[in-house]
Amino acid sequence: METLEETELCFPQLLNSSCVKTKRPHFETMLTYIVLFSISVLTAFLNLLIIISISHFKQLHTPTNLLILSLAVSDFFLGLLLLFQIMFIDGCWLLGDLMCNVYQYISYVMASTSVGGMVLISIDRYVAICDPMHYSIKITQKRVKVWVCLCWACSVIFEILILKDVLEQPGRYNSCFGECVFVINYIAGLADTIFSFILPIIAIVVLYMRVFVVAVSQARAMRSHITTVTVQGSRKVTAKKSEIKAARTLGVVVVVFLLCLCPYYCVALTGQDSVLKATAAASVLCLYYVNSFLNPLIYAFFYPWFRKSVKLIFTLKILQPDSCDTNIL
Repeated sequence: METLEETELCFPQLLNSSCVKTKRPHFETMLTYIVLFSISVLTAFLNLLIIISISHFKQLHTPTNLLILSLAVSDFFLGLLLLFQIMFIDGCWLLGDLMCNVYQYISYVMASTSVGGMVLISIDRYVAICDPMHYSIKITQKRVKVWVCLCWACSVIFEILILKDVLEQPGRYNSCFGECVFVINYIAGLADTIFSFILPIIAIVVLYMRVFVVAVSQARAMRSHITTVTVQGSRKVTAKKSEIKAARTLGVVVVVFLLCLCPYYCVALTGQDSVLKATAAASVLCLYYVNSFLNPLIYAFFYPWFRKSVKLIFTLKILQPDSCDTNIL
């Protein structure tokens, strides 16, 4: 049995009210620190490259890329938030109750915004593949900017309503100093799961199933040389091929997103109360953070423009005059 002297406290000066540190082997602790820190830095850095690329080069200012930009921004913040998760490896939260609530709230907002962004991407691909003749009319940069702003605003407001009781009294559920416990009542947790997960996921799956069916039929038509061989027809075929390729790439992003996000909400659905303690939810949270790390790698693998823009960034050619007009596609 451990004696009082052998027990490590989060706040030694608060002998009777401090939480006890979680003891792990030194090698395991250091390895966890290194892995999570590396993922955090790489996630923030890679998503920052996407943000700079799409923001700087005018050719990339398309409705679809604006949605990718919004997703990259939320992934960038999630990468930074992972640093706070690293601080909690030993079971001690040293930044106070207010920062605990701020950290958890921002995590909820980023998760909600990411899901909303995926829905918008699915709608964009649905219109591009299923109604290409009216795509440029229905999906404009101005409309996409409005949708993105509404997505972020709704996420911020919705999570304030869901987490109102917790945000009003920071640390109300902590049993000792150094603890970061987030408790949501059953009704709020159920509402958050339905509107931030179940309904959006249903919309994403239904839209992409439709996109997949239409894309496959179009691909078969092109392989069978059904389309005309006129110059105008050739341009239409090329457009269809590019849209199908974009749908396939973003489809991979959506699938990876679902695989990383589902465990988080499955854990939330299994409990009668949505009690999220950073130490208990570390595995599913880290899996969600890993998704933010994987997205830029998917873009790098499938999008030549991202690889070209990264090269221009690293060689500092984007600092040259009129570099924003560079042919990046």
